[in-house]
Amino acid sequence: MIQPRVDELLEHADSRYGLVIAGAKRARQINNYHHQLGEGTFEDFPPPLVQSRSKNYLTIALEEIAEGKIKVEYPR
Repeated sequence: MIQPRVDELLEHADSRYGLVIAGAKRARQINNYHHQLGEGTFEDFPPPLVQSRSKNYLTIALEEIAEGKIKVEYPR
């Protein structure tokens, strides 16, 4: 089962499309942050905003959205 649930995540987004795009972009940022740890540069990508037991970057990104740490907005 996917945690957090999609219906809970949709409370923080206008549509499934916006949710998918925001989650994927944030997961890429978290991935880039972890790859930069060895280089000592942290300016470009913020660290994960929630404590998670998961090592999956997409799961961490979706947990951030569910907790309201990331706002999902896109221009129409």
